[in-house]
Amino acid sequence: MAIPGQQQRRHDPERSWYAFAEAMTMELPQVGPRPRPGSLRADWADLAKGLCIILVVLWHVIMKHYLRIDWHIPVPLPGAWGTFGEQLLPLRMPVFFTISGMFAAAAVQRPWRVVRRSRIATFYYLYAIWFIVHTVVLAVVPRFDTLAARNVLDVLEQVTITPTNLWYLIALAVYFVIAKSTRHLPAPLVLGAAFLLSAAASAGLLAGPGNRGQLYQNLLFFLAGLRLKPWVERLAAASTPRLVIAGGLGYLGFMAVVQVLGAKQWFGVWPVASALAVVLGVAGAVQLQRWRWLAAHLTRLGRRTLPIYVIHMPLLALLHWALLGLFSGLGMPAQLLLATVLPAALTGLIIWSSLLLHGALIRTGASWLFGLPVPGPRKSERSWMDQPTQVLPVLWADQPTRELAAVSR
Repeated sequence: MAIPGQQQRRHDPERSWYAFAEAMTMELPQVGPRPRPGSLRADWADLAKGLCIILVVLWHVIMKHYLRIDWHIPVPLPGAWGTFGEQLLPLRMPVFFTISGMFAAAAVQRPWRVVRRSRIATFYYLYAIWFIVHTVVLAVVPRFDTLAARNVLDVLEQVTITPTNLWYLIALAVYFVIAKSTRHLPAPLVLGAAFLLSAAASAGLLAGPGNRGQLYQNLLFFLAGLRLKPWVERLAAASTPRLVIAGGLGYLGFMAVVQVLGAKQWFGVWPVASALAVVLGVAGAVQLQRWRWLAAHLTRLGRRTLPIYVIHMPLLALLHWALLGLFSGLGMPAQLLLATVLPAALTGLIIWSSLLLHGALIRTGASWLFGLPVPGPRKSERSWMDQPTQVLPVLWADQPTRELAAVSR
């Protein structure tokens, strides 16, 4: 990160992050005129991102560590935690992608040369660099249950058609290509095709090894956030406690029916459940802003989701290797306590450790792990993203997410 008063170097993390953060929905310095008092801010989006990244880490803790412990307790606490995590599957990533699509609405209108560099190349670069990190760390713990490359063929497959648990990054690169290519087509046609793709993938009608199926399923929500951004904004503005309660009951009722009927893989069920979850997530995030202490922490966390996303899995793998035998060998009283609090406690520890490690990496000059190194362009090639921005003392400053930009249709 550049420091005020210093000459800007060719590797400019600020420039690369400026472009990346809008679509990844990270925080950005305030650029241009400040919003008018009372204008719609995106604080609810930051809060939703913070909640979603907690749920992502929690799910991985439950599935990849907690349920692997050899429990010998008389109550089904592990099963309860597992069921809780499963009920939120339609919420976590669909909400993330909906918000990402909203913030991508302005970017897809820009020239291809800008989109290729600032979006597509950046996302794939981040996937590739952290794929290397994950592969090295996971080689140390080969029994950890997650997709990892074990040979050259695995590497070729996972950097092309079957992404690892870092799939969100490569999905954004692909989604930007699709969004840019289809921007002139009617929204009903584009969203209808994305719905059919999501429904087919979730019903098992398309081959989806690894996390490839996730790419098929979540394109719908990225495009919906992009094409239906005004509707999502109206939903946020119209949120009330009554709407959240009704939405929550409707979502839980729908999920209960799906469970009873065994309809999880019925055609169209998953995208419908996810759409209900997105409505609940948006409305609920707005209402959570009433709880100022909680909202402040979730909002701040929502502006720092990238380092948590890319760092948490290697940390979890190492903790699993170190703690599995210890936890499995505990007596029943200790295991009862552990079964109650471990998912939440370990999730908090991993998130805190991820942010701590991120700060240390930035201070040691490893900002290239979190942004595409971009050579200084010639003046004739300067684009919209190269305009001067407020220089921040740290990469993840405590600034609000950018105001949602209006896009003509």
